[in-house]
Amino acid sequence: MPLDKDLQSIQEMRELVQKAKQAQLEFRAYDQLRVDRIVKAMADAGYEAAERLGRTAHEETGFGKPEDKKKKNEFATRRVWESIKDLKSVGVIREDREKRIIEIAEPMGVVCALIPSTNPTSTVMFKAIISVKGRNAIVASPHPRAAKCTGEAMHVLAQAAETAGAPQGLMSCLSNPTLEATNELMKHKLVSIILATGSNPMVRSAYSAGKPAYGVGSGNVPAYIEKTANVRKAVADVVSGKLFDLGVLCSTEASVIVDSAVKNIVVEDLKRRNCYFVEGDDKEKLSRLMFDQRGAINPNMVGKPATFIAHNAGITVPAETQVLIAELQGVGREYPLSREKLSPVLSFYTVDHWREGCERCIELLEFGGIGHTMVIHSMDEDIIMKFALEKPAFRILVNTQAALGAVGYTNELLPSMTLGPGTFGGSIISENVSAKHMFNVKRLAFETRPINPPDGIEPKPLQSSSKPDIKSPVSHNPPSSIPKPAPTKSWMEEIDERIRLKAGNVAMVHRTEESIPSEKKPGTFGSGISEEEVERIIKDFSKR
Repeated sequence: MPLDKDLQSIQEMRELVQKAKQAQLEFRAYDQLRVDRIVKAMADAGYEAAERLGRTAHEETGFGKPEDKKKKNEFATRRVWESIKDLKSVGVIREDREKRIIEIAEPMGVVCALIPSTNPTSTVMFKAIISVKGRNAIVASPHPRAAKCTGEAMHVLAQAAETAGAPQGLMSCLSNPTLEATNELMKHKLVSIILATGSNPMVRSAYSAGKPAYGVGSGNVPAYIEKTANVRKAVADVVSGKLFDLGVLCSTEASVIVDSAVKNIVVEDLKRRNCYFVEGDDKEKLSRLMFDQRGAINPNMVGKPATFIAHNAGITVPAETQVLIAELQGVGREYPLSREKLSPVLSFYTVDHWREGCERCIELLEFGGIGHTMVIHSMDEDIIMKFALEKPAFRILVNTQAALGAVGYTNELLPSMTLGPGTFGGSIISENVSAKHMFNVKRLAFETRPINPPDGIEPKPLQSSSKPDIKSPVSHNPPSSIPKPAPTKSWMEEIDERIRLKAGNVAMVHRTEESIPSEKKPGTFGSGISEEEVERIIKDFSKR
């Protein structure tokens, strides 16, 4: 009798995790050159397949636009690689000569990656690239609605990685994902960390799985147009952000807040850009279509064109309509459209001055997007700084599009598809997640404030009843040299053996020379540290 779907999925997951762990034990001994060659091969392969994977994702999910998914795939591969290519992630990564501290990178292990249906191919490629850069293995759990395209994207990168010399099984994806298998994956004893991107319930499950987790949930991003803003540029940013992949990014503008002094200009320009203001009973129709009574979003409206949404809501709009806009008077459950909408639907608010705009932005962030992202369009530096200091968002973007600005496309933020909302949003991380967050750092600290003298012999205290011997003063100066007994085993051999035993790196003996790229392989010490590098470091620190 065949196994049930959930049992099949759990069995597949267990096999993939076991293979991932074995591959990672081998991979952790790779040096920086070999790791970077593999990661670059992954990024290049993903970039070349960006258009095909974008079409595949659109066909399977029905969300967004193929051409925009292509751009996200390109961003998640080449742009991410360019941002991490010079990052040291193997062996000694930093030396502080003044404080006499050496920092050494250690991989985390097996990464569990939860992949959303809204950005299925770009997110899985991004997470694979940053995980492998840290010498980790990765097992991805895709959304059931996007299992095929997510699996294909992972296959493209895994094939490129193995061709470049990576161990087989280092990266994989569940082909038959179920909720049961995903929950088991997060809790598996061989999984070290969770990268969670998806619905709020899934992210909460990741946080409660008993493992370290980087998570990100909803955005509900407010965009404030202050009276000193370049209004036409601001409107262009808001509309283009809302239309990019039809609003499925969690960093997409969800609401626009406008100073009353410039409202007429903003409304006129929005209409010029084919935005349609929904009024009267149509506003209620739109609310009922977009959300159920519990406030859950209608997945059939996610990433769909404005005309499609209007038709399904029973609203008549011009054929050229690009964005639906509902002007609201408040925020909260009684105003469903004040939530994150993941589609070209925008809520609109009018305020009388920047302080009122500030309060409205806080309300919106607290109603489903706290800690995530907001945008301010303004030329007043004082007001911009006040917003930066007071808003509960960890990405406050200035005079740019939110959708692509938050991920680091239009500015110098770390390029990322996982945006930490900090402790405000229930996460341990408040910045854009990247490869630097995907390895541990251990520190070798040499003594700088001695407690004991070098010879280890404390001077005898003076007796209170006797006079000090002036001819034989107690010297606190250490001798110029300290004889040391010759060790039976060299220091280098002892450390090398301990690291090999700790790593459990027996899998290395199964690798053939033919499977490793042809250039000469330097001798390694521990986890990717060359013997010459260790000798140089010890010699340098011994002189001090």
